[in-house]
Amino acid sequence: MTHRTGLILDFGGVLTTPLLPAVLAFEQREGLAQGACITALYLDEEGARRTHDLERGAITQAEWNIAAAGSLGVAPDNLMGRIFADLRPETAMIKAAAAARRAGVSVGILSNSVGLDPWNLYDGYDMDQLCDAVVISERHGMRKPEPAIFQLMLDMLGKPAEACVFVDDTEQYLAPAAELGLAGVHAKDPEETIAQLETLLGVPLA
Repeated sequence: MTHRTGLILDFGGVLTTPLLPAVLAFEQREGLAQGACITALYLDEEGARRTHDLERGAITQAEWNIAAAGSLGVAPDNLMGRIFADLRPETAMIKAAAAARRAGVSVGILSNSVGLDPWNLYDGYDMDQLCDAVVISERHGMRKPEPAIFQLMLDMLGKPAEACVFVDDTEQYLAPAAELGLAGVHAKDPEETIAQLETLLGVPLA
């Protein structure tokens, strides 16, 4: 087996704790029905379009907060920050990324943005120390799973797709990446993810 030499990581839900429990906790705090956020922000056509616009940088987080708050019937102040207030670093994955880099694997972060102001998902994470390249979707006017954003990440790492592994907690992004030649790992449990990466990369990460 030829081991891969590049590792591309999603951020939220991979290098942080899972997103869904944080969203459910927000709904409980706000007195919303379980699933209200998923329905209003992702399943509703207008809500999904708005979120995709945010990811591409076509609207600001503050604008998203106001519109999404209207859909949910909650206050708009720092809405994105309130939704994800319970997110914490996923320590095992952060350590695994650092171990991969020490072993000579090129590491990149490829993240669909949730806006950077007034709340910044990436605050407190020293991404320049953690990886070799960072692509935040809003800075480039595109989003996963568009092929161009994967290619941008590969160009920044200086690697062909066939040399890289892509890890994301959103399963629907894996197939488009695989079409480009990337090996995919669906991040559901850190221990399982790390075990799969050790096999694909050929280096110990735990």
